[in-house]
Amino acid sequence: MLQKAKIYIGFDQRESVVYHTFVQSLLSHATIPLEITPLSLKSLNTYNESHKDRSNDFVYSRFLTPYLSDMKGWALYADGDMICQDDIKNLFDLRDESKAVMVVKHDYKTKQNKKYFNNVNPDYPRKNWSSVILWNCSHPKHKMLTPDFVQQQTGKFLHRFSWLDDSDIGELPMEWNWLAIEYAQNKHAKLIHYTLGAPCLSDYKDTDMSDIWFDSFLKIQEGVEK
Repeated sequence: MLQKAKIYIGFDQRESVVYHTFVQSLLSHATIPLEITPLSLKSLNTYNESHKDRSNDFVYSRFLTPYLSDMKGWALYADGDMICQDDIKNLFDLRDESKAVMVVKHDYKTKQNKKYFNNVNPDYPRKNWSSVILWNCSHPKHKMLTPDFVQQQTGKFLHRFSWLDDSDIGELPMEWNWLAIEYAQNKHAKLIHYTLGAPCLSDYKDTDMSDIWFDSFLKIQEGVEK
């Protein structure tokens, strides 16, 4: 029986509010203790980020999840630009011990060639598979994912899970990584992913399902005297 959920969340100081809003949404629905770690580059003292092609600070550090978990148990990685609308325990309950990772296996063409901070947004195989990863950290094939190894790999190799066989990659229901704008509105999605830009950014404040994001954002302001 799962006693607590270990969660790593991508953190970029340029959109710190996105991380905190996501955490609020996780806490609002949790029925078990959550062990939440922001993947902040400043705190990863064994990892020297040298990639020049990253659109945010956690493009590569997410692949350190098994290493940071001492290669034990299960852990969730998720991008910071999300909102959770369900008990995250229900996602962990889907874990399959025969798989190395479990992801939503998106197969789509993007509707926009630019995204937040004017980053390019090209199509490529397995796009957004790595934005939510349920990691079986004890799987032997993850032992190679050391800081030195991750530093030396390309985005293509890592984000396509090229160190794994296809049979090692389990599938999660689409509702656990629902892409705002890219997919039709689904206000019952369990994890809404504002992949093109979070509503805190002016260009996306009126994006699909932005009202759900702002509901969670308002909760982090409770207790602050006006």
